[in-house]
Amino acid sequence: MKIILPLMIVAVTGLMGPAQARSLDAIRSTGVLGLCAHPNSLPFASKAGDPSGFQVELGQALARELGVSLRLDWIITQYQMRSAGCDIVLDVIADREAQSETNLRISKPYYRTGVALAVPSGSNLTSFKSLGAQTKVGVQVGSVAAMIISRRHVPTSTFGFEVDSLDALANREIDAAAVTPTVASYFNLTHPDKAVRILDLDESEADLNWNVAVGMVRPDDSLRDAIDGALERLRADGTIDRIYRRYGVVLQSPR
Repeated sequence: MKIILPLMIVAVTGLMGPAQARSLDAIRSTGVLGLCAHPNSLPFASKAGDPSGFQVELGQALARELGVSLRLDWIITQYQMRSAGCDIVLDVIADREAQSETNLRISKPYYRTGVALAVPSGSNLTSFKSLGAQTKVGVQVGSVAAMIISRRHVPTSTFGFEVDSLDALANREIDAAAVTPTVASYFNLTHPDKAVRILDLDESEADLNWNVAVGMVRPDDSLRDAIDGALERLRADGTIDRIYRRYGVVLQSPR
């Protein structure tokens, strides 16, 4: 299973079990689209609102396209999502197998991401294949990247959060960090004096690359079609790219 960050790409066990669909008509009747997000997870979302995070900004754009306002349902763990009563969660892996236990319905993908290597500006590393016994890599504890790198007998150092591994990399405590380009890009934006180089995604590592979509908690077909249409318009007019770029993130097109 591919895991990035809490509420970004998740297996939402709390969503399992029967639940009544929330229709597009019901959302338009109440005038509200609910988004579940973590209150302290920039660049994804922030309850403090300065900045608000790209999930909040994209959620607002989607709500406008549907002709409603956005309600933010702040949750700390994925298990709170069902009780929160939200309609969507953003930055979800667009893969049926990855979502096989969630009951989330997935929109059409709107960008591609994965796990990449962040390295110092002068590093000779070029990809995961260039890692060796002399390169220590920072990995998130329990992640797929940690398992893949460890199988290759590459020394690793585990961290609870990606930003911690980036700090260690900037301080030259490790040689590389296996992180999402999203988090690494925001790190560079907010730490220009510690900026790292982000290597391209390695498409030869299938488990470390994926498309990203909107996860819908209990949609009817009309809501799913409306979300797909809204995403298409927001991609076409550059809105999605502009939102993420404000957080230092340059999106790749989905494959």
